[in-house]
Amino acid sequence: MTKTPIANLDDFTALDPFFRIIERGLEGFVEPGHFFDLMAEDVLTEYVVTVPGYPRRVEGRDALAELYRPYGTAIRLDRAFDLAVYHDAAQNVAVLEYAVEGRTVHGNRRYANQFISVITIENREIVRWRDYLDPLAVFDANGWPDR
Repeated sequence: MTKTPIANLDDFTALDPFFRIIERGLEGFVEPGHFFDLMAEDVLTEYVVTVPGYPRRVEGRDALAELYRPYGTAIRLDRAFDLAVYHDAAQNVAVLEYAVEGRTVHGNRRYANQFISVITIENREIVRWRDYLDPLAVFDANGWPDR
């Protein structure tokens, strides 16, 4: 099945290090392509540990792209690293551990976070993504609450 391309991929350049580490971590498990190409059209994304104001659940590839589109107005990632990949072929699940670093757009504050992503794969595409992050890292980067 041919997927509808996500428009204006240049809008997502602030996330390029994240996209590349995910693509590398899932190499061989999914069809190759850009991060959004790895997703099923009806992918379910769940943010299990997140920050206030961020949705807990996003349904669909297009909705996920629109959630990520304005990311670069707040934070620009410089790198993603420390990738560890665990795969359970019987359950069609891959678990990725990784870290990212970057800077906030306003205030040029350091942003550093660690993630665990639990990814369910069917027919060589992502059908479910559960994400866990350190919310305190987001608070620190954004300078809130005031100290």
